[in-house]
Parts: sequence; structure tokens; C-alpha cells
Amino acid sequence: MNDSSWGAPQPHTGYRGTGDQVPSAPTAMPRPGDGHLPAHDVSAPVHDVGGDAAQTRRMPTVSDPQGSGDQNGRAGRSDGPGDPARPGRPGLHGPAYGAAGGPAPHGRQEPPQGPQQPQDASAPAPAPAAGEGKKRAGRDLRAAIGVGLVLGVVVLASLFLYKPVFLGVIVVAVAVGLWELTSRLKERKGIRAPLVPLALGGAAMTIAGYLRGAEGAWIAMALTALAVLVWRMAQPPSDYLRDVTAGLFAAFYVPFLATFVALMLAADDGPWRVLTFLILTVVSDTGAYAVGWRFGKRKLAPRISPGKTREGLIGAVAFAMAAGALCTQFLIDGGSWWQGLLLGLAVALSATLGDLGESMIKRDLGIKDMGTMLPGHGGIMDRLDSLLPTAPVVWLLLVAFVGAG
Repeated sequence: MNDSSWGAPQPHTGYRGTGDQVPSAPTAMPRPGDGHLPAHDVSAPVHDVGGDAAQTRRMPTVSDPQGSGDQNGRAGRSDGPGDPARPGRPGLHGPAYGAAGGPAPHGRQEPPQGPQQPQDASAPAPAPAAGEGKKRAGRDLRAAIGVGLVLGVVVLASLFLYKPVFLGVIVVAVAVGLWELTSRLKERKGIRAPLVPLALGGAAMTIAGYLRGAEGAWIAMALTALAVLVWRMAQPPSDYLRDVTAGLFAAFYVPFLATFVALMLAADDGPWRVLTFLILTVVSDTGAYAVGWRFGKRKLAPRISPGKTREGLIGAVAFAMAAGALCTQFLIDGGSWWQGLLLGLAVALSATLGDLGESMIKRDLGIKDMGTMLPGHGGIMDRLDSLLPTAPVVWLLLVAFVGAG
């Protein structure tokens, strides 16, 4: 029973709880030969020690016209044949008090406590529900693998067949990601970040970065910020500062960070740089999952993402460094394996921070996924969480190691 006047539950000591009051002696003692047992009130809690721990129940109230019970309304009774009657003591004798003793007063029988039939440990476990074997952590693994393969084919085909096609893939991914982010902000927080100037500015940033380099990307970013400020003026001034701040955050978080993929693509060996960036990020996530699932014990950031472990981070670093050494040695013109080690370390750290940042946003919004467009994955933003913050890191290190190309 939850009652604030009782305070916090206390552990039981002996036959009574620490907060119980021991009843005083009864006002009258029943005598043999009275011909009846006086009625009594058992409305007070009765402690049942028939199970592993004492339990408290409230029984129906019965009046005591004789006034022969104790101060808690319990009448005396005989504990056995020929024994003198003495005050009733809860939880010691008789079925009425939860133990296998003599008969209960007035023939009352206590309902049995606990399971009626012992469980058979050798009985087979119930069969899993349909489709349960295909899922892990709430994800449909078959759908996730299928969607991942389709996305991989689209990305690789557009990347190596014709650069502008892959640039279009970036623009579409940015537009969908902005739509998911602004929709969730409006649904969960009531924040109205203007989507139209963000989507147009995001496309301008990506194309300007590919054609004019970093300078063009910065100019497009500045114009997008100005467009967000002006566009929001068409609505009432209430929450103006909140909405434009969210719009500027969205412009930086999605399209501006994605522009660094376009900067890598613009190099002479651009497709190989982008491929290295994608491989390292995917390998980092895979290594973190594999090692964390098998050996993970210590939480990395339990308040943000309880599933991530320190062992998983070590796995991400090891896998990414090995992949980085191979990619820079064989895929990047002028690259060396030791540069790949540093590149892999940086990717593992940035991808992990990006994943944690996305988890922080979703926890603040109270959602699990940003969208449902990709079965088994969630939304586009749920796939870009590690890629977006990793793109500027890879671009900067490749420029430092082998030049802009």
C-alpha cells in the first residue's frame, strides 16, 4: 500500500516490521467453556510469513461486540488442544495467519500464496514470436542488410561513373536530412525552423563547395543564414530568436558539414578519397559494434547512449586504424600507411562523437529515430550521424598529408 504517511517501506525484523507497534495485552481473556469464540476485528495489517518474505494484507473488518479482542481487534485463541487460550499473535500459528498450524478462528481459510503448481525447469521454453529471430535491439536485420546493400550500390555506382551524379546524391541526402530534423523539432519542441531556405541553401553550399572550394562553401553558408533570418520574419515575432537559432544550427549541422564530402570529391582522385572516408566510417562503426557486443562491459556514456562501451571504442579505433593504413597505402595517391593509422584514429573518435551527438539530440527530443524512411535503419539522419562530423576531419587530414589534389 502506498501511503506517504507511512514513509518509506522498512525491512521486516523477526515476525513484525520495524515500524509496527506490538499489541498490548487483550482486555479480556476467553475462557474454556464459554461456548463461543468472540468475534474480532482483523482490519489491521496481518503479516504473512508463509513465503520467502513477509507480506502485508488488509482483511475485511468484523465487529467485536464482546470487546474481548486486544487493542488491534484480535481475539485470543487456543494454539492447540488442551492449551490455555492466549492472545492471538499474527504470523505465528494457523492458516488464517499464513502458517500451517491449527484451524483458523471461525473456520476462515486463507487463500494460498505463491504459485499453485511448481514450475518444471525441464519444460521447453515457449517458442519465439513470429519474426523475433530476425530482430535484434528492435531492428529488422534482414531489412537493415537489404537497405544497406542497396544504398552501397547507389553510392558506389554514382561515385565512380559520374561525379555530378554523386553530387546530386549528396544534395538529396541533405534535403531529406533537413526535412527530418526540422519536422522532429516542430513535432517535439514546437520549434519552427524554416525548411525552404535551409534546403535551398544546403544545395547551394554543396554545389559551391564542389565548384569553388571552401571559399564558395563559406559564402553559401553566410547567405543561407541570412535567408533563414529573413524568411522567419514573415511569421509572428513570438519565438523568433528560438526558431532562427534552430535554423542556423540545422544549416551548420547538416549541409555545411556535408559540403566537405563535395570538397573531397572535387580532387583529381576524389572518388577514392570519398571511398576512403566511407570505408573508415563504416569500419569504425562495425568494429565498435562487434567488439562491444562480445566484450563490452564498461559503459562509455550511459546517460547519452547506454549501449556504447569503452571496449567498443577500443574496437572502433583498432579496426579504423587498420583500415586506414590499407586505404591510404593503396587507394590514396601519395599516401602512406602511417598516415592511415593517424587518419583511422581520428575517424574513430569523430565518428563516435558524432554518434553520441545525434543520440543527445534524440534524447532531448524524446525519440528513438529521426525518421522511418530506411527500414531497419530509421531515417536518413540516423545514417548520417557518424558521417557528418567525420567529413571535415578526413578532408583536413588528407589535405595535410597529400595536398588538395
